[in-house]
Amino acid sequence: MSPRGYSRAIGPWFKCQPVDETFFAEAPLRLRAGFEIPRPAAAVWADLTSDTALHWCRILQEVDWTSPRPFGVGTTREVKALYGTNKLREHYFLWEEGRRHCFYVVETTAPIITSLAEDYNVEPKGADACRFTWTIAVRPSTLGRPGGPVNRAILKTLFTDTAKFYGLDPAKTELR
Repeated sequence: MSPRGYSRAIGPWFKCQPVDETFFAEAPLRLRAGFEIPRPAAAVWADLTSDTALHWCRILQEVDWTSPRPFGVGTTREVKALYGTNKLREHYFLWEEGRRHCFYVVETTAPIITSLAEDYNVEPKGADACRFTWTIAVRPSTLGRPGGPVNRAILKTLFTDTAKFYGLDPAKTELR
């Protein structure tokens, strides 16, 4: 039986540990990118919450909202990554409409993490521009620890693809 709000999928599924906001400062692996985007904050927010959210990220093949709109705390999403080699079920634990949302992974088909969370923050910088800050925090499992450098490189493609989607130079994107 699938958890409520998620579709059935071929397993096995591996449970992950829920986290809160403190995880973004404490996780063993943290990546952050800041994008100065020449588009209104509302337009960028709409991209990030659309039915085709993150379609520009080459490592993501499907991003499906499994909760009805309007979205908020408790919203769920299912993601197919790396051409189906990893599927993730996500739970949103923070939602500030039009500005910020955060999720953690509930379960995954690749047992390389014990916790993973993401924070999307969109701040207006005038009427026609905004700053989008994307933070990814990961606690790898024992099995996933040796692949840390490779996993970091794979996750960074989310940032370079986002920069390209918004017409920015990935080399000039603030990465931490």
